[in-house]
Amino acid sequence: MLWFNCDYNEGAHPRILEKLAQTNLEQTAGYGNDPYCRQAAELIKQLCQAPQAEVHFLCGGTQTNLTVLAACSRPYQSIISASSGHINVHETGAIETTGHRIEALPEINGKITAEQIAHLCKAHWEDDNPEFSPQPKTVYLSFPTEYGTLYTKKELEAIRQVCDDNNLFLFVDGARLGYGLTAPGNDVTLADLAALCDAFYIGGTKIGALLGEAVVIPNSKLQKDFRYFIKQKGGMLAKGRILGLQFLTLFEDGLYMQLAQHANDMAAHIKKACQQAGFAFLYDSPTNQQFPIIPNDVLAQLEQTYVFAHIKQIDHKHSAIRICTSWATRPEDVEQLTIDLAKLAKETHATHRVSFIKQ
Repeated sequence: MLWFNCDYNEGAHPRILEKLAQTNLEQTAGYGNDPYCRQAAELIKQLCQAPQAEVHFLCGGTQTNLTVLAACSRPYQSIISASSGHINVHETGAIETTGHRIEALPEINGKITAEQIAHLCKAHWEDDNPEFSPQPKTVYLSFPTEYGTLYTKKELEAIRQVCDDNNLFLFVDGARLGYGLTAPGNDVTLADLAALCDAFYIGGTKIGALLGEAVVIPNSKLQKDFRYFIKQKGGMLAKGRILGLQFLTLFEDGLYMQLAQHANDMAAHIKKACQQAGFAFLYDSPTNQQFPIIPNDVLAQLEQTYVFAHIKQIDHKHSAIRICTSWATRPEDVEQLTIDLAKLAKETHATHRVSFIKQ
C-alpha cells in the first residue's frame, strides 16, 4: 500500500539521523540547556528577525498548544478559534482540561476574520454581567488551516489590530508551517509571524523531524515563567538535545524549507491530475493537503493500492477525501497515483456514457 493519508508516516530525514548518531555519546546538560538547543534557538531567532524572542522546544503539537494556551490565559478566560480548529476538534478536550472554554467561530475555508473576533469581544463586554461568561483572551489560528488554506498577511494584520484593541493574545499553530510558507501565493514570512504574533510554533514532526515543535515567543509577557508551564504540562524532555539537534539540522542551511517545498510540489502534481480527471475539490488548498471529491466507485478501486483520509460523504455517489503528501513523498509514487487517477476517471466516464446511451 502507498500511504497518502497524513504527513507524518515516515521517520526523519537522513541528515537528522546522521546528526543524532554522530553526537549520540556526547554528554550534555539536560532539559534544553544544552549547546544544540541554544544554537538552534539563536538560529531561529535570526531567521525570524526577532532577537527579543524566546525559543523553546516541545515534543508534539497537542502538547505545544496545551502549554502555550495555558500560559496565555487565566482559568476564567477563553480561547477564540475557528470551529474547525485543531484544538476544537482533534485534541480530546485538552484545552478545556486547563479550564479554558473554546469560543468556536464559524469558519469559511478554515479561516475566521477580524470582524468575527471583534463582534465576539464586543458582545462580551457590552453584556450587563460580563463576568458571568468566560472572558475572551487568546485568538488561536492555524497556518495553514486544517483545510490547507492560508491567511494572507493583510488578514493577519487585521486580526492583530483587533487583538490589540481588545487586549488579546494571538497564537498561531504552525504544525505544518513550512508547507504554508512555501505555498504558491503565500505572502507571509517567518519575520511577519514574529512581528504579528505573541507566540507561534514551527512544526518539525510533520516536516522532517522524528518529533518536535519549536515555540517562538516574541512577547515578553508570555516569556516569564514559561519553562514552569512546560514542566507542569509534561513537556520538558530530559534529553532535550534530541529536539535542539533536529531543529539545528533543519534550519542551518535551509533544509526545512526545501522539504516543505518538495511536499507542496508533489501535492500540486496530484491536484493537477485530479483537475484533469474532472474532480471538484472540497477546499482550494495550495499546500500539501488536497481535498478532491471522488466518485465512490473510483475511490474503491484506488483504495486497493492507496491509503487516504476520508473527510465527508458528499452524496450517495461521491466522497471527499484528503490526499496528503510529505517531505518524504516519492515522485514515483505520485506518478503512479496520477496515472491511476487518469485511467480510472477515463474508465468511469466511459462507463457512464455507455449507461446513458442504453437508457
